[in-house]
Amino acid sequence: MGVFIDVVTTVVGLALLAVTLYDLFQSVVLPRPAVNKVQLARIVIRLLWIAWRWIGLRSSRLDRSEARLAAFGPVSLLVLFGIWALALVLAYALIIYGVRDEFRPVLQDFPEAFYVSASTLVPLAYGDFIPEQGFARTVIFFESLNGVALAALAITLLFELYGAFRSREEPVVALDALAGAPASAVQLLETAAGKGMDGILKETFDEWRQWSAMVLESHLAYPLLVYFRSSHDNEAWINSFGAVMDSAALVMSSMEEEPTAGAAKLMFTVGNHLVEDMAWVFGLKLQSDAIIEESEYVAAIARLKAAGYRAHDGDVHWQKFSKMRGKYASGLNQIAQWLAAPPAPWVGDRSYLPHRQRPRRVTAPKPAS
Repeated sequence: MGVFIDVVTTVVGLALLAVTLYDLFQSVVLPRPAVNKVQLARIVIRLLWIAWRWIGLRSSRLDRSEARLAAFGPVSLLVLFGIWALALVLAYALIIYGVRDEFRPVLQDFPEAFYVSASTLVPLAYGDFIPEQGFARTVIFFESLNGVALAALAITLLFELYGAFRSREEPVVALDALAGAPASAVQLLETAAGKGMDGILKETFDEWRQWSAMVLESHLAYPLLVYFRSSHDNEAWINSFGAVMDSAALVMSSMEEEPTAGAAKLMFTVGNHLVEDMAWVFGLKLQSDAIIEESEYVAAIARLKAAGYRAHDGDVHWQKFSKMRGKYASGLNQIAQWLAAPPAPWVGDRSYLPHRQRPRRVTAPKPAS
């Protein structure tokens, strides 16, 4: 009976080890989203964010809420590596307990096996338990190797995430000068029409086309980056991206002979790809809804005319703009609500619109597991 229990314990440990290493490979090493697969990181992050978001929004002060929500990204990263480390320790402890007779002195119970496993993974082994036979020595060797590899992965991922975060945030901060904070598509276009701003709108579309491609690659490979919030007041990467997308849609749908239409089209194409893939990863259901009202569109066109653009607000142009915005607006709004992003013009909670009959604070959509 004792031999059977030892074999079962060893097999369970090997199975847990395989599952943990596979999850680590999917989450950290494999640079692509693991959609429709069981992935510990996605499940843990989703459940943790639901609780963290609820607590973070309980404060009556916006600065405190933002500070709490901003801590989620780094904290969740530490939690994930803590879970992976604990799973490795437990897996190797089960294996070691199954071959406890190969140690000197012989391990008396599972807590001693857990101690040997934990001190080997870190590694902090004091030599009080020594593996004397081949399989036990192999187990200790591979656990020590896994410990070093886990630390290397943690350091590498940390640099990768913060490098991607910095690359994402630099254009967001720079956009403040054009679009304000929170970012506004109309303000962006108004500022770009000002004196001495020749070429700035095309440069902005080109820069954000490259930004969209960068975010498409980094945030789909490591979805945890989505939860790293902008560090400046009234800023959110999803709002700034939405403002540039709306600017591109306005240029393409409502402005005749606008020289930046080509750059706007390229940016819009890559940006729409980003929204579609983000919705795919998070399990969001996209709808063909422009979200904003025609009266808001007419008001925006009036401001653009005043700024010097040859803009049109007729029904044909509104329908064209509405169709374009319907491709990405639903996804943007769902992501903004899920992330509890600061409110911005045309992006985020639209429940204040009279005909929508929804409470002021809406429940954020929940990405599929």
